[in-house]
Amino acid sequence: MPRIGLRHFKTHASEVLRDVGENKTRYVITSRNKPLGIIVPYSSREETDPGSKEEACEAFFAAGENVREAWESPLTAVEILHEIRR
Repeated sequence: MPRIGLRHFKTHASEVLRDVGENKTRYVITSRNKPLGIIVPYSSREETDPGSKEEACEAFFAAGENVREAWESPLTAVEILHEIRR
């Protein structure tokens, strides 16, 4: 992964970002030879993926709560499972 200094990035940001977008190149941005961050190509998957197990569990339980709140059947989920298993 190429490293570029912060000053170089400031003056050539549009070129660097074009390279990231078109060629999927990743860059490490440095300041005084110490890494500050990484520029990576955009991925919609990364935008929606949870970053940790805790976030994944939180999203899972939030989705379950949304289903519970939207539930319109007179039967409970347990009653429906009983009906399916007969």
